[in-house]
Amino acid sequence: MLTVLLASCGGGSSTQPAKLPSLHAGRVGPETIFTPAGELVLNPVGTLDELQRLGVDTVHVYLHWADIAPDPTSSTKPVFDATDPAAYPAAGWAAYDTIVRDTKARGMGLILDLVPPPPHWASGPGAPDPQTQPQWRPSAPEYGQFVQAVATRYSGHYVPPGETAPLPRVDFWSIWNEPNLGVELAPQAIQNTKIEVSGKLYRGLVSAAWNALQATGHGHDQIMIGELGPAGATFADAPGLFGAMAPLRFLRALYCVDSSYQPLRGRAAQQRGCPSTAAGSKAFAAQNPGLFHATAFADHPYSFGLPPDQGAPNEPDYTDLIEVPKLEHALDTLQDVYGSDTRFPIYSTEYGYQTSPPGPPTGTVSPATAAYYLNWAEYLTWLDPRLRSYDQFLMTDGPGGYFTTGLKFPDGKPKPTYAAFRMPLYLPVRATAKGHSLVVWGDVRPAHDAQLASHHAQHVQIQFQPASGGAFKTVATVPITDRYGYFEIPEKFPASGNVRLAWSYPHGPQVFSRTVVITLR
Repeated sequence: MLTVLLASCGGGSSTQPAKLPSLHAGRVGPETIFTPAGELVLNPVGTLDELQRLGVDTVHVYLHWADIAPDPTSSTKPVFDATDPAAYPAAGWAAYDTIVRDTKARGMGLILDLVPPPPHWASGPGAPDPQTQPQWRPSAPEYGQFVQAVATRYSGHYVPPGETAPLPRVDFWSIWNEPNLGVELAPQAIQNTKIEVSGKLYRGLVSAAWNALQATGHGHDQIMIGELGPAGATFADAPGLFGAMAPLRFLRALYCVDSSYQPLRGRAAQQRGCPSTAAGSKAFAAQNPGLFHATAFADHPYSFGLPPDQGAPNEPDYTDLIEVPKLEHALDTLQDVYGSDTRFPIYSTEYGYQTSPPGPPTGTVSPATAAYYLNWAEYLTWLDPRLRSYDQFLMTDGPGGYFTTGLKFPDGKPKPTYAAFRMPLYLPVRATAKGHSLVVWGDVRPAHDAQLASHHAQHVQIQFQPASGGAFKTVATVPITDRYGYFEIPEKFPASGNVRLAWSYPHGPQVFSRTVVITLR
């Protein structure tokens, strides 16, 4: 192992071959999810065109409650039937109708995530600033009625007023967004941050949404819960009302257990809206079917500027990418507490690296480093069969350097991450002795759609350029047989130099991966 580390870092003089990772025959997936956020709503057709050309399998769409609701800034609920989609302003539905129609027409998957903010009239009393804090104690019954309206509209049977054909059916749903963050759901904790209350709030929202989906014919759909932010504040006065709660702490409160995963009892249970007796705990699973019968659990496993194989030190309750196995274990343990054998598949539904430029230096990496880290992170995702998706959050950075995880700069110019996302390349070991192989792992994300369009099998070229210079030349041609475009092969290279992938769109341009430097000693 020391030889591998030295060789990979360019140090040492050993000529022994590096120990290669085992190959993973038969591994399939994960699917690619893209979360484009607001740009999709502003330009549905153009954004979906680009996503399809990049080979995205599934689009993760945030449908904001306040964007649909009538009079969302009023503190008084307007008189309307909140379960009837026709009672909502038609303009609010327009972009989402286009997204639903176009993703289905293109054969792309769609996750409709029903997210905050709520309209002000659905917020609870007691917010420090009611005008700016609609996420304060949102009404679960009102949320359930909103979910019922959305689910009815996208049931596959609903014909909007003035139209003649029903809208397509949506069959993959997610409930809320980052409920462990105070900007999405508040308060997080009360009494000097000692008592977690956001778990109780989210429990109510899940129950209301679950019942609404069952009532509208979506009971056999994919229904996902969680959507957790991967980190939280753990110092003395945090998370407080509006901070971020560490995700595993949030999960324990959600499922009514203490830090040892024992059911809460007495006053501690009552303060968190949990059953306080053994008899109550016995009925907990039946009373909260969404927590036990959802089809998947979502995490946003951002690595926050760290390499993807590193987690935040001394933070046992985080769920960043390298800690996802810890999330899996916690979810399994929570199911076991209540006698459930559910084992949630885990979906990554937000991921990316903020870059500088255009963002500030703190917590960011260079665009080139981001490209490397994204490919590395996808390889780690691919290694975990329980992680069912790899996600990219944002296509284009917004103005002002806020959350710069996009594949393009604010002016639309592609970052290095654009090519890295379209065709990932990662070599787990990049140095070995001459005459020995290196494992080449990669993905041609658009290959499946290209094969369907062209009716021809797809292949990717592994190309090599000597360190001394000259042109890239193809050293291997690899057939793409995986549904999601992945491949993994051992390959011998003639010398030290540069490795890249090359692939051509049918009747279109040739495109390349990022370049990886290898060393043969």
